[in-house]
Amino acid sequence: VELSRYLYESLCIVPGVRIYDPAPSENVYRAALCSFNVENIHPMDIVAFHDQQHGVAIRSGHHCAQPLHSDLGINASAQASLHFYNTKEDVDYFIHALNDTINFFNSFK
Repeated sequence: VELSRYLYESLCIVPGVRIYDPAPSENVYRAALCSFNVENIHPMDIVAFHDQQHGVAIRSGHHCAQPLHSDLGINASAQASLHFYNTKEDVDYFIHALNDTINFFNSFK
């Protein structure tokens, strides 16, 4: 729960990020992941840049939730997932990579 909360809170402070998951809670059990989008950047671009430039594997697409995506009015989202082997440093590096990705794509505006 602690690392999931750290991921969520770290994503909350990245400019232009919209998170689609509820905040982690001690009372609500949920998966250790965050689905999100970044304003004006397609999720596939976020995933490709993370992989090619930083070696960070995240996902994009519907995540087996196409009806929810439709209700939210989005075509796809990016998703960062945690597992028992992830650390706070992994989350920090993911956030670093996300900020770098946003800066790269925003440099073309």
